[in-house]
Amino acid sequence: MTTEPRSNAPTIVEDLLLLLFQPSSGTIAGENTLFYVLGGAVLADLALGENLSTADRGRLRGVPDHPPSDGLLRPAWDYLAEKPRGVQTALAAIGPALRQPVLERLIARGDIDEESRKVLGLFRTTALREGRTERRSRLLADVRQVLVDGAEPQARVAALAALLSASGTLPQFHREIPWTSSVISRAKELERGDWGADAAAEAVTRTVTATVVNSAVAAIIVLPRG
Repeated sequence: MTTEPRSNAPTIVEDLLLLLFQPSSGTIAGENTLFYVLGGAVLADLALGENLSTADRGRLRGVPDHPPSDGLLRPAWDYLAEKPRGVQTALAAIGPALRQPVLERLIARGDIDEESRKVLGLFRTTALREGRTERRSRLLADVRQVLVDGAEPQARVAALAALLSASGTLPQFHREIPWTSSVISRAKELERGDWGADAAAEAVTRTVTATVVNSAVAAIIVLPRG
């Protein structure tokens, strides 16, 4: 069941899962490492919303009395408000429960459609296909402008591009985002928090987000890909 209440604006974790959705196959790219990436997106959203701060030894904590307004993000803030946590500990605790409620939101928004099909005329199954909103195309265009055209990103787009890079799935976007040395280099810059002067985020927010993304990268590297 989708966590409520929710804000009208999509969260970064919704945008990330929508980008990872592959309309041609109806699948989600990077399923084997998905929970780390989605957890990273939630933490990035909290960082950009100034709901997180850093504690000693690079740990994260929820800013007291400043919870997020969106219910999808609230469990992560509650967890981090209890006491400071290491980023990888937080990713492992937050990420596994995210896929289904985030997917339900995308379906409810019309960004992804869900349809029932019969297999062999007997068994009913559910398939996913691209929705009617065209929001995925717009998000992909935003990321392409940053990675390919060299545009300075808004903080949200910078976080999305960095998390896509962290997921290891960027090569699968080769038709829209050519997998070139310049794209790889720019993606790594975004992972490190080098977003450019126009990215509207305070230095501490960039630092937290970069820490989240790099911890996601470190966790994902040691996991099997599939």
